[in-house]
Amino acid sequence: MKEFGGKVLFLDRSDINTDEIIPAKYLTEISKDALKPHMLEDLKLGGFDPRSPGVADARVIVTRANFGCGSSREHAPWVFEMNHINVVIASSFARIFRQNMFNCGMLAIELPESAIDRLFSHKEGAKVSVDFQGNKLTIESGKRKETFDYSISEFDKALIRAGGWVDFADARY
Repeated sequence: MKEFGGKVLFLDRSDINTDEIIPAKYLTEISKDALKPHMLEDLKLGGFDPRSPGVADARVIVTRANFGCGSSREHAPWVFEMNHINVVIASSFARIFRQNMFNCGMLAIELPESAIDRLFSHKEGAKVSVDFQGNKLTIESGKRKETFDYSISEFDKALIRAGGWVDFADARY
């Protein structure tokens, strides 16, 4: 099973949609790797530059409500996977996006808005580590450290342990 966690990219906005995660004009690409340079290139967020080193170094996204809304496509989680982001933390997700994350063997963690606010208070140099078995995530920045409990279904945990839906199905059917 893969390791979850790393440097955090904070996207302080609700309703970030799949067209902002990966623009539709790239959906004709024939490999996941071809999506890589286009992650978040159409995101409308003041001061955000998708080409900044902070984006390239991120392994975790912390954001607001209704993340991944819009078109239902696997390309949105794929572009994160190709950029080594395997955890997205939000107060809520669009249902299909959330399931596509699990189907790709990645974590979509929902926390209450109050916890998301506390995560955002760690912006400077923040890193997240995830205790997958213990259902805990820890954020560290400077000398501050906080731990949060989260939950996901046993089925979604099984998908993640397997590495995603395809590997899960191959092992069982």
